[in-house]
Amino acid sequence: MDHKLAAPTPPLGWNSWDCYGAAVTEEEIRGNAQYMAEHLKAFGWSYNTVDIQWYEPYANSSQYRPFVPLVMDEYSRLMPAENRFPSAAGGLGFKPLADYVHSLGLQFGIHIMRGIPRQAAHAATPILGTPVTARDIAHTNSICPWNTDMYGVDASKEGAQAYYDSLFELYAQWGVDLVKVDDIAASRLYDTHQPEIALISKAIKRCGRPMVLSLSPGPAPVEYADFFTEHTNMWRVTDDFWDLWSLLLDMFDRCRKWQGVPQAGCWPDCDMLPLGHIGIRSVDGGGADRWTRFTRDEQLTMMSLWSIFRSPLIFGGELRDNDDWTLSLLTNREVLRMHRESHGAREALCRADLIVWTAGHSDGTRYAAVFNVGEDPLQLELALEKIGMSGVSAGTEMWSGTPADFAAGVLRTTVPPHGVRLYSFM
Repeated sequence: MDHKLAAPTPPLGWNSWDCYGAAVTEEEIRGNAQYMAEHLKAFGWSYNTVDIQWYEPYANSSQYRPFVPLVMDEYSRLMPAENRFPSAAGGLGFKPLADYVHSLGLQFGIHIMRGIPRQAAHAATPILGTPVTARDIAHTNSICPWNTDMYGVDASKEGAQAYYDSLFELYAQWGVDLVKVDDIAASRLYDTHQPEIALISKAIKRCGRPMVLSLSPGPAPVEYADFFTEHTNMWRVTDDFWDLWSLLLDMFDRCRKWQGVPQAGCWPDCDMLPLGHIGIRSVDGGGADRWTRFTRDEQLTMMSLWSIFRSPLIFGGELRDNDDWTLSLLTNREVLRMHRESHGAREALCRADLIVWTAGHSDGTRYAAVFNVGEDPLQLELALEKIGMSGVSAGTEMWSGTPADFAAGVLRTTVPPHGVRLYSFM
């Protein structure tokens, strides 16, 4: 099967990292999935992903406990910790939890680290269906600089492909729909781990179940764009993104570098949306238990940039705590239509504090996101021909629903500091 068919449009979903770090529980996954089914499924949201270290029984935050015992089966494969995921008891793994998520009409995802457990390599445990052991395929000089769970896999060794095949056969049995693979798209110590990406891509094709393949962390090198589109569905263009204006401002440069690359099945990923109630058991990003530090204008800027660029939209907050404002950011049908169906997104203008992105739609709709990255309100009279939009006759600001103020081809508006006006024109 062509891997691109797994994600014909940018995925929309929820991931446990921003609120629970490595310590999410089954109850919290079920609760967020239920909220998604009730409030977001009708708008296209579907993925529910268990982030890192679901196999670590005593994980308690986003700070990893080094060199601790992990739950593993007899074939070197990590398994859910039953004290955190009770339905995994009896060797069932994530199948009962995935079945529950599927029963809501949603999809289930998991996070894994690149490689093979260090404890499997040290114990020389078997690789399913082969005469080799974890020690034989472990690349002990290929390590993650921020997590001690794994060694890399040496792709040249007999049994390397069989190990990844056995992983994804297991995930297919569980009913996994998305796999986020970490320590692979970019590295502080090494280049992009292309050999292991190729092994994983082949394993997914062989497992018999469509799965979205997501790679982290970034920044993934733009010069490898063709490789990423050949093997994967989404890949991070940034390191972990948090609720800081400096990181959001930097994302404009990153999107500019990757413009023209998003295509059906292949999505450069701006990372999760740190919105709503985050930091509950995750202390990354310079803050503890909190509501997002982004102002409302900054939240609109983030949602507008991610949406017109067509990054995956993966919400990071505790969904059940959403207020009406936060929910409104996720349920604007016109913005989601642009995200799902538009094409040709590009930076059309960058001048001082003004940045304008544009895109089109097959029905003739044209979109313009007018950003003010400065510290003062921006009073604007913008000739639409300067952004390639001559001849439009009507327009709407998509977040507020108010008609665009333009005449004789000139758009008039005031954009607040760190804010945006997002337009659809006909």
